[in-house]
Amino acid sequence: MDTAHFSETDAHPNPFIQFKHWYEEALNADLIEPTAMTVATVTAEGKPTARVILLKSFDENGFAFFTNYQSHKGEEIEKTPWVCLNFWWGKLAKQIRIEGQVEKSTVEDSDSYFQSRPRGSQLGAWASEQSQVITDRQVLEEKLQHVTQKYEGQTVSRPSHWGGYLVKPNMFEFWQGRENRLHDRLRYQLQDNQWHIERLSP
Repeated sequence: MDTAHFSETDAHPNPFIQFKHWYEEALNADLIEPTAMTVATVTAEGKPTARVILLKSFDENGFAFFTNYQSHKGEEIEKTPWVCLNFWWGKLAKQIRIEGQVEKSTVEDSDSYFQSRPRGSQLGAWASEQSQVITDRQVLEEKLQHVTQKYEGQTVSRPSHWGGYLVKPNMFEFWQGRENRLHDRLRYQLQDNQWHIERLSP
C-alpha cells in the first residue's frame, strides 16, 4: 500500500514553495544531515564530478552553499557555471533534483556566513588548500597550528579564496517513491519567466 503520493493537484505552482514544504518535512523527520545535497559539476573535458555539500540557505533568489573557490568544484564552476543539486531523503522516499546556473555570492553574504561559523571551521578554511595533494596529515596539522597562532586573540578574517555560491534554478524535479516502482515525478521548467509543471513517466 502506498504511504505517500504526489500529484499535480498537490504541487504548489511555485517550485521554491514546494521545495520548502518537502524540506521542512525532511527537517522534522529526524534524518541524518537533511541539508546534505549532492552537487554535480563538469570538468573542462565534459567529465561529470559530484560531491556532497550542506545547503546553507535558500529563497527565490537561489540555493546557497559555501566552499573554497580554488577547490576542484570551484575551478569547474569557473569554467562551466552550471550545476545540478540532488537531495535524497530515503526515509521519506523523496528526491529533488535542481538544475541551474551558479554564481558567486556577494562579498557581504560570504563575510556574514564566515563570521557565523565556529572558530575552528574559520581556521580550517585558512589551513586547508582544498583538493590539493599533501604529503601527510602532519602538513595540515602544522598549517592549522600556524594560523591558530597568527589569529590568537583576533577575529579570523575570511580568506579571499573562500566564499559562497548561489544556484539559480531553471528546473526542479520532485520525485516521490511509490509501489511497484511506479513513482511520481513532477518536473518544473522555467519558460519565459513562468514555471510550467509536467509529469514524467517513472
